[in-house]
Amino acid sequence: MPGTNLTREEARQRAALLTVDAYEVELDLSGAQEGGTYRSVTTVRFDSAEAGAETFIDLVAPAVHEAVLNGHSLDVAAVFRDSRIALPDLREGRNELKVVADCAYTNTGEGLHRFVDPVDDQAYLYTQFEVPDARRVFASFEQPDLKATFQFTVKAPAGWKVVSNSPTPEPKDDVWVFEPTPRISTYITALIAGPYHSVHSTYEKDGQTVPLGIYCRPSLAEFLDADHIFDVTRQGFDWFQEKFAYDYPFAKYDQLFVPEFNAGAMENAGAVTIRDQYVFRSKVTDAAYERRAETILHELAHMWFGDLVTMEWWNDLWLNESFATYTSVACQAAVPGTRWPNAWTTFANAEKTWAYRQDQLPSTHPIMAEINDLEDVLVNFDGITYAKGASVLKQLVAYVGQDEFFKGVQAYFKAHAFGNTRLSDLLGALEKTSGRDLTAWSKAWLETAGINVLRPEIETDADGTVTAFAVLQEAPALPAGAKGEAVLRPHRIAIGFYELDETGRLVRTDRLELDIAADGRTEVPQLVGKKRPAVVLLNDDDLSYAKVRLDDVSLANVTAHLGDFAESLPRALCWASAWDMTRDGELATRDYLELVLSGIAKESDIGVVQSLQGQVKAALDLYAAPEWREAGLSRWTEATLAHLRAAEPASDHQLAWARAFAATARTPQQLDLLAALLEGRETIEGLAVDTELRWAFVQRLAATGVYDEAEIAGELERDRTAAGERHAATARAARPTEAAKAEAWASVVEDDKLANAVQEAVIGGFVQTDQRELLAPYTAKYFAAIKGVSETRSYEMIQQIVVGLYPRLQVSQETLDATDAWLEEHRPAPALRRLVTECRAGVERALKAREADAAAAV
Repeated sequence: MPGTNLTREEARQRAALLTVDAYEVELDLSGAQEGGTYRSVTTVRFDSAEAGAETFIDLVAPAVHEAVLNGHSLDVAAVFRDSRIALPDLREGRNELKVVADCAYTNTGEGLHRFVDPVDDQAYLYTQFEVPDARRVFASFEQPDLKATFQFTVKAPAGWKVVSNSPTPEPKDDVWVFEPTPRISTYITALIAGPYHSVHSTYEKDGQTVPLGIYCRPSLAEFLDADHIFDVTRQGFDWFQEKFAYDYPFAKYDQLFVPEFNAGAMENAGAVTIRDQYVFRSKVTDAAYERRAETILHELAHMWFGDLVTMEWWNDLWLNESFATYTSVACQAAVPGTRWPNAWTTFANAEKTWAYRQDQLPSTHPIMAEINDLEDVLVNFDGITYAKGASVLKQLVAYVGQDEFFKGVQAYFKAHAFGNTRLSDLLGALEKTSGRDLTAWSKAWLETAGINVLRPEIETDADGTVTAFAVLQEAPALPAGAKGEAVLRPHRIAIGFYELDETGRLVRTDRLELDIAADGRTEVPQLVGKKRPAVVLLNDDDLSYAKVRLDDVSLANVTAHLGDFAESLPRALCWASAWDMTRDGELATRDYLELVLSGIAKESDIGVVQSLQGQVKAALDLYAAPEWREAGLSRWTEATLAHLRAAEPASDHQLAWARAFAATARTPQQLDLLAALLEGRETIEGLAVDTELRWAFVQRLAATGVYDEAEIAGELERDRTAAGERHAATARAARPTEAAKAEAWASVVEDDKLANAVQEAVIGGFVQTDQRELLAPYTAKYFAAIKGVSETRSYEMIQQIVVGLYPRLQVSQETLDATDAWLEEHRPAPALRRLVTECRAGVERALKAREADAAAAV
């Protein structure tokens, strides 16, 4: 039985047999307010290359009532199994299939998700189809290379709005009949329905007019900053259309902020869905606006790369996501009037850090991963697919030249519009425009796994003049269990020289851009004869993907002056290097803490500040020697409070320090301050203790036992919204009692009724770093439960549970042994094995880092 999987070979065979022309999908959502199931009727017309051939169409549904192929009714009991309807005895040429089924609303963020807003008790629907979930709503040939047109007809309750890929028509008798779409893949079709609030505008330029829409629930309408979202969107239209030399390819562009969304957003053609946490209910820092803008631009870039031109199979998923990530950040950094000219700093600080972490796990894989089936796809939405891929694309742009890169992209779009491609199609276009042979580059960068380390080797004379300079490249062994071998690679990097100026700032005085050979050592004669600077920074401007180490002189100066770099990007690169050294056990946690405390006050980039705050907390929780951890946490918490009191009133930094303080407040005096701020007994000038910050305080007070059910319920009464319910669920699960933990565990593991967002909230509250002893008994319960969970839940819910509840706080050899014993006994499927082994790797890394921290105390 196939279950719900699909292999690449099956997809290849089906694509060779079929050409799909058109779908007509009729959905009766008139009972959505009550939930349950809905009627789905699919008519699909397709051609078969062979008479008498047999194939199948995909459908996940509680019931199939009718399947009519070329006018003949099929025996549903005989042809419908698992997620497939067998289609026997096809005609050569045109075939027509009609399927009538009852499909189910979900609360997992997959298929057609149904959410009831506690504010108005109204149902809100949206679809999420990537990777294989259009088949949960209508019968489909669920693979990206079988493109077709789609015409949706939807019956919905009176007063609702219904949005799809095509412009929304006027309803007749509460029935919306949409025009057919262009030829697109099943996974980017979409349907959003409910009594949504909407704001409309247009993008206009050079005679082109594109209708724009923004949607959210009415309970969020007062917080929707539509003008700002439209501004970012228009900047993206300007930049992408210029760089791609191809007009926006769809009839309109709607952005819909939807509830309980599993990802950041989804690139449905002309109807992008975005998590509604991006409608900010309370004050947030500019880093949150920057992240939202990147998400908006990422999905807009997909309208060309992914939707207009789509990969043939999911092994090129990386290219789809990496291109959107790279171009969204490039747009943010370069578009005229940008609010975020330092977007590459954020990329280095966030995406690159994610990629380096992912690439050091046992599950590391080449960027162009081997995707044998749908289960492989699901686990490859990772830091390599998005962040490492985008980092390598950034290097490719440096390697071939930005103008040549975009000329190649322009040719690619023109040649393959509304079709399917492989990586070789893009690389071929880039080779023509750049004149570079990319065969060796592709093999070295896309077909191998792991990270290279770059180190400078510098010799000077007595006067400090450089007499020899080389860049050494290492290829550390891949983690145990990873496939493949470590390799050296060609890199395109810049080397920056930095000196302290008269004001005490580190400023760049020289820069050299060059190719680094894949042979382990590259001599750099261009730097011989120059005065040795205070800091030599390899991979300056972050052109390549590599871990960078500093020579002894540079390390000493960076340690003393990290906060003094005049520009944000070199600071971010040095901060990232220090964090990576801490994770690798090359820098003790206590020394990392001192480094951050010495430089963070001078850090102006709020995104970097927030990352450093999170990294320090993670290091203290996981990498600190146990006997010193409490001392380190106390020192950090005192520093967060001092920074909070010293920060400019009402500034982003003040808000960031308030959240950092709330995350670790521990003494009775510190906890009393949180309570006093909540209750209005004390204030800090400029600090608005608004809805979201209140919940951060409540959750910490609950986790430390200061607040209990009465206080949590009281706060929920102030915020009787979906977000409030999630925050309350987190607070209840965070309470340091056996009863609270048992209740939270049962609601997640022993029951399957929680919606995806609520389940995530409960898990987030359950795992508290101050409650190791209380959580210790759940290690055995975890390993007893996860096999059953994996057999009864959808993938999104499985991932939340398996990763979120893994006993990562029990950093010990016993946890590693228990994990190994479970893996040996149960021999889990590859997707589940990967989730568990990645968690195991975190404990193994923490053990080594703790040893390094303990050694530093000697």
